[in-house]
Amino acid sequence: MRYSDYNEIKQRGTFNFPVEFHYVDKMHPRYMMSYHWHVEYEIIRILKGSLTVYLNQKEILAKEGDIIFIRDGILHSAVPKDCIYECVVFNMNLLLKENFSGTKYIQNIIDHNIIVNDYFPKSDSELNRIIFSLFEALKLQKDSYELTTLGLLYQIFGLMYNNKLYSTDFLKDSKKIMQLKKALEVIEESYSSTITLEDLSKVVGMSRKYFCKFFYEMTHRTPIDYLNYYRIECASYQLATTNLSITDIAYNCGFNDLSYFIKSFKKYKGITPSKYSKLEKTYNENCHNTNDDSIFLPSSAY
Repeated sequence: MRYSDYNEIKQRGTFNFPVEFHYVDKMHPRYMMSYHWHVEYEIIRILKGSLTVYLNQKEILAKEGDIIFIRDGILHSAVPKDCIYECVVFNMNLLLKENFSGTKYIQNIIDHNIIVNDYFPKSDSELNRIIFSLFEALKLQKDSYELTTLGLLYQIFGLMYNNKLYSTDFLKDSKKIMQLKKALEVIEESYSSTITLEDLSKVVGMSRKYFCKFFYEMTHRTPIDYLNYYRIECASYQLATTNLSITDIAYNCGFNDLSYFIKSFKKYKGITPSKYSKLEKTYNENCHNTNDDSIFLPSSAY
């Protein structure tokens, strides 16, 4: 059973226009973003509150008006605080065109010859203006919005080149990141079953003691805390999108004791599973009734 693809392999947007827009508030099933990675690029814009974003081993606190840029293959997660944010996920190959002189610049980004900056503060007004227009185009989807979107993406990367908003420093500690990905993959694939520290430490070739230290250094959580957190996120999604009983969901997500599941759920979510389910379903019904095309509730993390 899979809650979401830790290594996401899914179609973004459509085949001819691989771009997705998402609006995320506290009632969204993916409000808490667990660790994952994907081959697409992602732009996040903070509308309200703050979002602590973890990119590989880097921690960024983004506040209202700030922009986060996540490139392909980066292991990332996020913890919101009274936050509302929007994000656009897109395939960079969309910008590769034959007989276009700008292709070499896009190819440099795709090939990681340059690493685009990952944080842009609200004070970067020119970039914020272009990104605001990009998000509006995707929300409103007026006639020819695809052309507008492409033009704005080219403007964004053109501005990054012109203002040298990039580096040529290559990622350090890539071995550690690959080891972490292996451990997360075990959790993602087997969270509904019993997982021990021995299982996780073995897959990355470490002793249990060193693995615990390593995992905390990389994620700021202990392995068991992260496993329980991930299981509760899985349960949250099932509560919001299925009619399964709380007992069934608890067992589906690796909890063999219902009272412990309820206690854990309240610890991570602040409310009971039954109340969460009612709130989520009411929220989803209201979104459906508004016919608001700007709100998407995808089945997996971004």
